[in-house]
Amino acid sequence: MANTKSAKKRIAIIKKRTLRNKMIKSRVKTFIKRFNESLATKDIEAIKERLRLAVKELDKAVSKGVLHKNTAARKKSKLYAKFNALLKSASNE
Repeated sequence: MANTKSAKKRIAIIKKRTLRNKMIKSRVKTFIKRFNESLATKDIEAIKERLRLAVKELDKAVSKGVLHKNTAARKKSKLYAKFNALLKSASNE
């Protein structure tokens, strides 16, 4: 348990930042989940819009320091790979 005033303040700051980070990470996960759900609809325009929003949220999380830039790049790469696979399968039909 913290004894000094500064240690108690640090605990309060950490709690606040942890909550903020959780909110941002949850938002990123929600947008990625929405993109994955939209893949089933086969509506290319809707999927493209969801992809754009998911990438935007990932970039925001990086700019706020919640995610590392390589983590975001890896996640974006996976999203684009799924999108491109869908486009490829749609063009073959």
